[in-house]
Amino acid sequence: MATPGAEEDVLARYRSPLVSRYASAEMGFNFSERKKFGTWRRLWLYLAQAEKSLGLPITDEQIREMEANLDNIDFKMAAEEEKKLRHDVMAHVHTFAHCCPKAAAIIHLGATSCYVGDNTDLIVLRDGFNLLLPKLARVISRLADFAEKYADLPTLGFTHYQPAQLTTVGKRCCLWIQDLCMDLQNLERARDDLRFRGVKGTTGTQASFLQLFEGDHSKVEELDRLVTAKAGFKRAYMVTGQTYSRKVDIEVLSVLASLGASVHKICTDIRLLANLKEIEEPFEKDQIGSSAMPYKRNPMRSERCCSLARHLMTLVLDPLQTASVQWFERTLDDSANRFV
Repeated sequence: MATPGAEEDVLARYRSPLVSRYASAEMGFNFSERKKFGTWRRLWLYLAQAEKSLGLPITDEQIREMEANLDNIDFKMAAEEEKKLRHDVMAHVHTFAHCCPKAAAIIHLGATSCYVGDNTDLIVLRDGFNLLLPKLARVISRLADFAEKYADLPTLGFTHYQPAQLTTVGKRCCLWIQDLCMDLQNLERARDDLRFRGVKGTTGTQASFLQLFEGDHSKVEELDRLVTAKAGFKRAYMVTGQTYSRKVDIEVLSVLASLGASVHKICTDIRLLANLKEIEEPFEKDQIGSSAMPYKRNPMRSERCCSLARHLMTLVLDPLQTASVQWFERTLDDSANRFV
């Protein structure tokens, strides 16, 4: 079978089903290349604006040129530059400079690659939490309505999956709600604990910025504060190496994995109750339950949730290993796996 190139057929290349099948449009965009590299350009703009306000020789014309090209990204040129330079950040510096020739000399001034890379990751994590939290709150609200509606409807309780004392449908649902409320609280805490990496230089000492500002520590501290605020964060991490601590990724994945465990438990209960004909998932007019047995009403939504939850729960092992093997201020073996 012929394998046409991506130019001929985008379906001839692997696409992650996490995006093509399961992600919302908003979450898909949040982790997209357009969001990522558009954020890089905004971070370069924030840096230039802050440096200008603190006295570096940056002109209004250069700032306006950058502002006018934040989303004017030539992805083909960037890919060609990266292939040549073997450096993704410098490839996009050159691509941005190509459409901002007057600002070329001040793009990325004093910064290291992690200024755009790590700060963008923190923005994406924050924005991802902000997309997820309202959805989880709606699930809890709808389950609360269901629990109240069926608060007095008796049903057989199970321990060890053996018949036990009676409970009610609403009471059982409250078990699910309680777990999800704990997840909501943990997710909010993890989001609120996120800080900005900020303007820390190559090894976290801000040496390159101290050189730009001729040793003026107060200006460098103000630069960090200004850029942090422009990015929408109230605080930056006080101490970093070249990167923010990879312990942050452990915290984020841990609360997400915990949510995955709750979802798996709830949907497993629903699958078992479906077999007992106590609860059924919605079945749409033209839906087919099985290719061989179209009359079947499989709990496909709950099965999908369990499948994705199992995948989610395993992801926390990756940042645990990454954080444990970071050498001194940073090693690059935290890159490819974090992209995935």
